[in-house]
Amino acid sequence: MSHKRIPKRKAAIAVGGVAALGAAALLLPQANASQDGGARGGASTARTLKADDADDLAARLSKLLGDAFAGSYYDSANRQLVVNVTDVSGDDNNVIVQAKKAGAEVREVDNSTAELQAAARTLRTKATIPGTAWAVDPRTNKILVTADSTVTGTRWDRLESTVDGLGSGMATVKKSAGTFRTFVSGGDAIFGGGARCSLGFNVTAGDGSPAFLTAGHCGVAAQQWSDAQNGAPIATVDQATFPGNGDFALVKYDDSNTQAPSDVNVGGGQSVQILQATEATVGQQVFRMGSTTGLHDGQVLGLDATVNYPEGTVTGLIQTDVCAEPGDSGGSLFTQDGGAVGLTSGGSGDCTSGGETFFQPVTTALAATGATLGDAGAGGQQAGDGQQAGGDQQAGNDQQAGNDQQAGGDRIGGGQEAGAGAGDGSDAGSADGSGAADDQSGADATNGRASGTGHGSGGGNAGRSGRSGLTDTH
Repeated sequence: MSHKRIPKRKAAIAVGGVAALGAAALLLPQANASQDGGARGGASTARTLKADDADDLAARLSKLLGDAFAGSYYDSANRQLVVNVTDVSGDDNNVIVQAKKAGAEVREVDNSTAELQAAARTLRTKATIPGTAWAVDPRTNKILVTADSTVTGTRWDRLESTVDGLGSGMATVKKSAGTFRTFVSGGDAIFGGGARCSLGFNVTAGDGSPAFLTAGHCGVAAQQWSDAQNGAPIATVDQATFPGNGDFALVKYDDSNTQAPSDVNVGGGQSVQILQATEATVGQQVFRMGSTTGLHDGQVLGLDATVNYPEGTVTGLIQTDVCAEPGDSGGSLFTQDGGAVGLTSGGSGDCTSGGETFFQPVTTALAATGATLGDAGAGGQQAGDGQQAGGDQQAGNDQQAGNDQQAGGDRIGGGQEAGAGAGDGSDAGSADGSGAADDQSGADATNGRASGTGHGSGGGNAGRSGRSGLTDTH
């Protein structure tokens, strides 16, 4: 993590190096690249949009369409917003026409938002089984239900019966080869209470003090966190939520003079400045950085996901196909143009075979903790020499995303002492990739990786016995 008292270290991506470098090649050349808007040629009138612009348009159309709105998603191939609508035969206000004029691709579907939400409530009531998860998938206009390898016998029968009871065309069930567990490790490795996590994003707490966000299951695992295994504490948990309505923790740096830049270390001596918190959009391309597995990318698959971990049920998460492993917990999920999207929570699978992963939305965590995204420091202090990112652009909440964030150096990932320290001890428990044992005690996650943003530390943690544990214990 970027911390003035910490020696600068540069970590090379070792574990999953090829995949991480591939993601970096995809990410960096396009960072901050603009996408032209305007109408597409041919019969379609849908405009080409950036993912963030598509999200804004979806929010406006949701209000315009009212009950007819049945979700939306971003078609990344065509760079268009696709909006689902239910029966609009009685559309006296021509809202569909208005939606098309606004630049969206409109399609008619069977299931309304209210019906899908009701089905999700039924699942919560009748099928809250450890090892299951569900989220609305607007691309199929159904609820995607996933069951991990532990859901067998009577539990599988119960889940299948509940889904069947929802009615035809309302939900689909998918079996996962892995096991759902929290990923206590992440970007820049942090250590606490025998657990190792990743720091997600540096923020400024409501009282103006420097702090960072990480996974809640890390925050309940230990009260104090260090940036080195068996090292002196440098940060203390202020708030933590897990399980329940989210998986996030606010951890304050003990030294009020800590300079904590707002960026993500993506390895290879490069970083991505984080300028603002961004809402996730289904179909959006996102990148994840973790202390165990480094940089990986994928797509958002579902929103408002419910996951039934062994420790309890967590709601309001983002579902993606981005891989992760034990030790990546708390790490950053972000966009190529500097949007902070989520904090690594958990999932199943690994970065060899793939799997499902879930993330805590950053916007929700900020609202709940009263923190603001940007370089830590009272009054929106700039990181480093005070130069604003991109000129006069400020990072979302008036905190400028300074240029102090050097890749691999002072950047969040830079302080990745995890590379060395995490290597030896963090492998326990997540070494097997199941991470089940460690990850289960929401406490592991406590490590709340002091610099989740330092996903780039994937390299750093890679140094650790090559283990990838979202939640590592030693």
